[in-house]
Amino acid sequence: MKQSTTGRSVGAPALLKALIFLMFAMFAMTTDSVGTVIPEIIREFELGLTAAGSFQYATMSGIGISAIALGFLADSIGRKRSILFGLLLFGLSSALFAAGHDFLFFVCLLFVSGLGIGIFKAGALALIGDISRSTREHATTMNLVEGFFGVGAILGPALVAWFLQVGMGWKWVYLIAAGLCGLLLVTTLTARFPAPARVETRPVSPRETMRMIGDPTAMFFATALMLYVGAEAAIYVWAPTYLASYAGAHAWLALYAVSVFFVLRAAGRFLGVWLLARFDWTLVLLCCTAAVAALFWVAVLGGRDAAIYALPATGLFMSVQYPTINSTGISCYARMRHGSIAGLLLFFTCLSAVLAPLAMAVIGDRLGDSRYSIALGAVFATALVLLCLWNWRRQPFASRLTKRDQDDYGGAQGAIMGAGA
Repeated sequence: MKQSTTGRSVGAPALLKALIFLMFAMFAMTTDSVGTVIPEIIREFELGLTAAGSFQYATMSGIGISAIALGFLADSIGRKRSILFGLLLFGLSSALFAAGHDFLFFVCLLFVSGLGIGIFKAGALALIGDISRSTREHATTMNLVEGFFGVGAILGPALVAWFLQVGMGWKWVYLIAAGLCGLLLVTTLTARFPAPARVETRPVSPRETMRMIGDPTAMFFATALMLYVGAEAAIYVWAPTYLASYAGAHAWLALYAVSVFFVLRAAGRFLGVWLLARFDWTLVLLCCTAAVAALFWVAVLGGRDAAIYALPATGLFMSVQYPTINSTGISCYARMRHGSIAGLLLFFTCLSAVLAPLAMAVIGDRLGDSRYSIALGAVFATALVLLCLWNWRRQPFASRLTKRDQDDYGGAQGAIMGAGA
């Protein structure tokens, strides 16, 4: 028997939200800096692209494994303890970058940091449900959280570039992340989390997460996230290669296309907060997804002259997709299962983050043009449009979300803040 942290907060969830925002910004600084770090790794250790890519694969593998195998910890030991455990793993592995200078050592540290990210991210995602007052607020808060992730994604590569310019070295971005993680650990330790509200008699284990693989609702949102990540990967992984041969009047834009994409994605997530507070989530998701797919096909059919504008612009509309899909998928389940479903969705997200870029590399090599890598991203985006169109027309989750509003959020104003676990 275990207690589930399904309590509702009436105190001031502002501190808990701030903790979540900073957690996402902190780990985004490291995960989204990898593209800037890899060229230095290649130079320092005289590696090929495949070997140097281990910096990406190690982190994503760690996140994926911990999400599917350890995401249940948020439901079994509580949000607070799982967040503390994940932050501790991430902080220690980041700090240990100062302890040596060996490639395999770094890869191992990145894998452990990925394990930590998967654990505290699942706990943080479950906590968002605990402090939300409705499924709609859950979705808008998720967009705000991902907005802060976007800020970290912009800040991290910029810091690495500056460190390299002044001769400090790329490892400083991990050391700064370790320092921020230390502050988050102390603050989380002293923060008051929502108290457990009821007892769940069924023990929570990894099987809880695995059982959801056969759940049609879980697999709808998992499939949607995989398609989204596949389209996104075409931008931040392959757009620089596709645009590298552009020789027009705006070559500077081709050079900074991914940076512009990240800036627009961060700004768009704050816009998503406004949109989802006023319009039905299925319609917002459909419109944004259709815009992304249209821009992709403009980039493919219009060639590089059009792609330098179209591909970065996808960030503005793509920004709403991930947090809305993820938060709504989590909201379809009772709070006592939020950690398990968050872990499952995070696993499929990481799976696509590895497989989609690989598939794009293979098709680009086979056909001899990176345009086909972007075209595969357009196919993913189009498939997501069809999925969102069906979702908007059929509204298959409306009754389920209404029930969750009534059962999990109906008494939000009468809850008591407690020490929490």
